[in-house]
Order: sequence, then C-alpha cells, then structure tokens
Amino acid sequence: MVAATLRDRRGDAKSRAKGPADRARPRVSRPAAPAPSKLKAAQGVRLGAHAAMAVAAMLAALILAATLATDGRGAQVVDGAQRLAAESARLAGMGQGLVAERFAGLGLRLAEVHLQGASPASQKQILRVAAVTPGVPILGLDLNAIRTRVEQVAWVDHARVIRLLPDTLVIAVQERPLLAIWQHQGRLDVVAADGRVDPTVDPRRFPSLPRIIGPGANTEAATLLPALSKRPRLMARLQAVRRVDQRRWDLLLKGGGTILLPAADEPAALDRLDRLDRASRILDLGLARIDLRNPRFVVARPVAVAASAPTRTAIGASAAAVGSAVAGSPGAGGSRD
Repeated sequence: MVAATLRDRRGDAKSRAKGPADRARPRVSRPAAPAPSKLKAAQGVRLGAHAAMAVAAMLAALILAATLATDGRGAQVVDGAQRLAAESARLAGMGQGLVAERFAGLGLRLAEVHLQGASPASQKQILRVAAVTPGVPILGLDLNAIRTRVEQVAWVDHARVIRLLPDTLVIAVQERPLLAIWQHQGRLDVVAADGRVDPTVDPRRFPSLPRIIGPGANTEAATLLPALSKRPRLMARLQAVRRVDQRRWDLLLKGGGTILLPAADEPAALDRLDRLDRASRILDLGLARIDLRNPRFVVARPVAVAASAPTRTAIGASAAAVGSAVAGSPGAGGSRD
C-alpha cells in the first residue's frame, strides 16, 4: 500500500509539472483498418458441417415462424428451408476441404500409415479397405468412415483410427480369433470365432486350424471345438469334424475311424470317451466306429468286422467298470445313421 501511494503521489506531481502546452496537445488517432471484403471474411470462417446444419435449421425455423402467418405460402417456405439447409451443408464441406488443402501446403499431408494389432493374413485387406492414399491432406481424412470400412473385414472385431499430426495415421485393430478351416461346396475358407468367413484369406496359411465340414458347420463349431481342444489325445488323432444333417457331429480320425456324437450335450459324450480311453485305450485300438449317441453305453465296431459283417461290440460306459459284449444284429447294441 505504501509503494502504491508513493507512485500515485509521484504521478500527481508529474501531471502538475506539465505545462499548458502538454495539456493542449491533441491526441493522434490511428486510421481505422479497412474493412475486409466479404470474400476474405468468408474464407476466414471455419464452419464445420454440424455447425452449418444447426445454423441452417435455425434460419429455417425463423423463416417458417415469420411467414406461416401469410396464407398459402407454407409449402414454399418449407421447400426454401430445405434448399437452404442443403446449400449450407455443401458450403461447409467446401470450407473444410479448403482448410485441409491450405494446411496441406504447410506440410500436413499423409506420409505414413501404421497398422497395429493385425495378423499378417489380414494386413493387406485392412489397408486396402481403409483406402488412404499417401500425399492427401491429412486434415481432410474422414476418420469415422475409415473405421467403418476397416470393421467390415471379417477378422476385425473393432478398430480405432488416430490422426497424428503432421503426417501420420494410426489404424489399431482388435481381431477376432480364428476358429477353423471350413470345407464346403468344394472350397476351403477360414472361419472366425463368430462364424464369419472371408473368402479372400488363404486357408493354406493356417495349417494348424482344425477342419470342419458340411453346411452350417461354420456357425455351430464354436460350441464344439473348445471342448475338443481340452482333449489333446483326441485332437492329435482328429482329421476333421463333420456336421451331419445340421443337427450333430461326427469326428473323423486320421486312421479312418469315426466317432459319432449325440445331437445334444456333446461334452458329456466326450467325458465318457475320456473315461473309456483311460481305462482301455480305446483310441489306440484302431476302431472303425465309436458310437456315443446313446448315453447308456458306447458301441464300437472294429475295422475288420465293419468291412465284412455288421457285427458290433458294445462297451458299457459306466465310470466304475468297463464291460464288453458282442451283438449278433445291428440293432442289439446301438442305432444306425
């Protein structure tokens, strides 16, 4: 407060010391800057598409409220408002393009595209559908449109598109896990975990994926293959999984045998097969057929018997003991397909 008081007093003394000439000196006013032209003012306005639409809607509402009181002109007012909104959106788009081009001249052009989270099999397709060309103005890229296109790829669950100024675009994707190779209609396709198929992906690049066969196998395999993957002894012998009548599965073994699963509760049937395999090594016997469709017992058919006569061996699937019997007719131990 003391310093402020001293400064005030010194200022008063200086003002009293000024002569009459100083007090009479006129102030020199600077000339006003010339008003910019309408064209330059319009170029300086950066009005986004959403803002332009909002302004157009407000103007249309004002025009409608002001002129509806006059008879017979309501339709003309509505039509004029629609034309005004469309023209505003068009001018806003042109304005954004001009801004992007102007900053592109300062070096804001796309030079690099970084793709993250994509497998080698899907990288080319993701970059193709992204449809971004090096050298274009980076501010003119529609990030939402790029993301929408990328998420149409079968292996992409969701994507993010990030613009890093001055010249880099980042596309980060989260892919769906690959499930199997689907054999259908004389061709092979890779299937994702949700059953989606992309025929542009080469299945030869995924030799470790299990093979599924038949109509509807691509959409139903997700309920069976996880249970099979928990059984390495069975998976080591598995050649393919075939969908039968779009209601149940057959497991085709590499040695030529077939395991018939029921139409429901496949995990329970696989558990019975595990118990039998631990007790009698049934998977090592080279059987032509193991029928698990009846929950009370398992019917097995040796290869030689299957080739000469329809005799079957019925093996009880009790957890306490495993028994065997030979039936003389096809209907004694199980059911046919």
